[in-house]
Amino acid sequence: MKGGDSSTKDLQKSYFDVLGLCCSSEIPLIEKILNPLQGIHNVSVIITTKTVIVLHDSALISQAQIVKALNKARLDANIRMQGDKNYKKKWPSLFAVVCGLLLLLSFFRYVYAPMKWLAVGAVVAGFIPLFLKAVGSLRNFRIDINFLMLIAVGGSIVLKDYWEAATIVFLLNISEWLETRASHKANAVMSSLMNIAPQKAVLADTGEEVNANEVMVNTRLAVKAGTMIPIDGVVVEGNCEVDEKTLTGESFPVSKQASSTVWAGTVNLNGYISVKTTALAEACVVARMAKLVEEAQNNKSKTQRYVDTIAQYYTPVVCVVAACLAAIPAALRVHDLEKWLHLALVVLVSACPCALILSTPVAASCALSKAAKSGLLVKGAEYLEILSTIKFICFDKTGTITKGEFSVSNFDPLIDNDKLLYWVSSIESKSSHPMAAALVEYAQSRSVEPQADNVEEFKNFPGEGIYGKIDGQDVYIGNKRIAIRAGCSQVPRNASENNEGKSVGYIYLGSTHAGTFSLSDSCRIGVMEALEELKSMGIRTAMLTGDTQAAANFAQNQD
Repeated sequence: MKGGDSSTKDLQKSYFDVLGLCCSSEIPLIEKILNPLQGIHNVSVIITTKTVIVLHDSALISQAQIVKALNKARLDANIRMQGDKNYKKKWPSLFAVVCGLLLLLSFFRYVYAPMKWLAVGAVVAGFIPLFLKAVGSLRNFRIDINFLMLIAVGGSIVLKDYWEAATIVFLLNISEWLETRASHKANAVMSSLMNIAPQKAVLADTGEEVNANEVMVNTRLAVKAGTMIPIDGVVVEGNCEVDEKTLTGESFPVSKQASSTVWAGTVNLNGYISVKTTALAEACVVARMAKLVEEAQNNKSKTQRYVDTIAQYYTPVVCVVAACLAAIPAALRVHDLEKWLHLALVVLVSACPCALILSTPVAASCALSKAAKSGLLVKGAEYLEILSTIKFICFDKTGTITKGEFSVSNFDPLIDNDKLLYWVSSIESKSSHPMAAALVEYAQSRSVEPQADNVEEFKNFPGEGIYGKIDGQDVYIGNKRIAIRAGCSQVPRNASENNEGKSVGYIYLGSTHAGTFSLSDSCRIGVMEALEELKSMGIRTAMLTGDTQAAANFAQNQD
């Protein structure tokens, strides 16, 4: 380590938007600038998002000093503020706008000849940032795209091709702006992943609302029904059911009681719980997920490493070839020397290595970002390449093969169907449980409209079910355990529970069994087609689940 013997705990990880980054050929430039500085311990660069991540000792070197060092090379760096969604450069820079307008007006040279000189003005307007970046690279003994374009523009001016020179300058400015816009979109994916967990937390002891980042380990937090758990922890008081779909993909709520583990970003569906935190906000499961995506973007594939190796020699070779195309004909004193000089400039522009160098990481980054946005974490670009060799794929059942949503498959009343369905749906409309939504939707599909206002004394029993009084009837709805709550000593046995793999609910009017319903998690639309397509590619498939064999068979046998 450089810059002292400070432990890792004392180090700060800072993120910088470096808009002047073009391709991976500039990574050595950034490393050459930052690594010698005292207090810098590690530097990593994510090209596709124009991000530089620096692990440094804040006591020896500040974020502002790092930005200043990068901007000496005209890299247009700035500190990335957490949660900042208002990215800079939503529109092209003033240089690019003025350059484009002057270039457009120069087309009128065919109407009025002196208008051609506006192309020179376009070159001057757009050339300033190009020239400054080229000088910054040369100061650090690096040859990059800006230097190549500098030669190309200068050569075009010498050949009096002012309009071509202006076009080169304008296109380079616009391409850099488009790259910046694309990198901001990639950053937005990372930000949305980080923002799954809430930014505020409520202290159980005082009721005070504080920033989640300020909460220490072993702090007691209050989490009310219908709110999101802000930080990973263990339940110390109360019980409830938690929707963990955002992290695990599982649709069925998970019962939580004392000593149960809960994670940030999951939702408390019912009941009050007090949670003792086991991690800081920055070390929660959601934060670790974001870190995995970040590392994945920085993890080069074999192809990318191969291309980067070639790129180290590619730019000097292009310069040599262009120089030969200009020097050899000049030495031979050919009669059409201007044609050869023009060809040398074309080689410099068209053979720019950025397209070659950026193609692989951009493709990988797009795939990783798209996967993360869809809830799929891939460890790195190298693993994307490995996918081409896959011969066997295992799928999780709930939320992957199946929709991850409840639907009522059977409703078996022992009394008047519409009346019981009205009572059940009205009571369920006061619940936030996913099962409740399925029953309400089922009632509405049969022209039975729930009336939540008619429900009295609504109670929720986490892990068991719910209770409500309607039209003078005491109605209990839930799983097997609700029978004890209703005062019924015997629980009816339902064959579908064992044979069809469905989740079964029971309805009681007082202590009298009044009906049974079944809930199932049906297969996603297109699953069968996707599996058939995989089979046609020679890939075998298997389904994994923690549910019963009956539930697995039920999902497997769905059409």
